[in-house]
Amino acid sequence: MLVNTELQYSIPLLVSPSLEDHLEISRLMAAAVVNPSFRQLLLVDPGQAIENGYQGETFILSDAARYLLLFINADTLADLARQLAQALGMGLPGSSPI
Repeated sequence: MLVNTELQYSIPLLVSPSLEDHLEISRLMAAAVVNPSFRQLLLVDPGQAIENGYQGETFILSDAARYLLLFINADTLADLARQLAQALGMGLPGSSPI
């Protein structure tokens, strides 16, 4: 008799981004800070936000940084920033791993 058991557990995600990824993520977050429409799109559909770019500017991200942004689930920009900081190894005081 075969029994199907499924194990689920959380694995902290830690990405070591390049300097270029840091710069691109900074640009992406800056666009989200200054533009409410871009911010909302980034939170709801990060893939589309990255694809669309911001005011003619594109975001050139590595696959790892792109996947990180795609898989973070955040309701606010502050939550997105916190989760990015944790995943990038820049933990903030009082925060826990995603």
